[in-house]
Amino acid sequence: MTFRPLHDRVVIRRAEGDTKSKGGIVIPDSAEEKPQEGEFIAVGLGSCDENGKLIPLGNKAADTILFCKWPGTEVKIDGEELLIMKETDVIGIVEKTGAAAKEAA
Repeated sequence: MTFRPLHDRVVIRRAEGDTKSKGGIVIPDSAEEKPQEGEFIAVGLGSCDENGKLIPLGNKAADTILFCKWPGTEVKIDGEELLIMKETDVIGIVEKTGAAAKEAA
């Protein structure tokens, strides 16, 4: 199944959270805080201004982002847990530079 968000909505795949603390303690699922980082899966076309002109979103699929602590709606599409939220819930785009970019490659 494919899903295309409408207007200024975006679909996010949440990043995997750490299952161990920095000290090596295993964190149970019930106490684990969900990460506020994720990747765009799909973006809507944008919103309309007062004159009906389409304002496109400033994001694209595959961007890594940070988002608000309690964003949008959690949904399950094709067995995968995703988030649907408004673009305004996105705080910023994460750009990997230097050593982080080398590790990701």
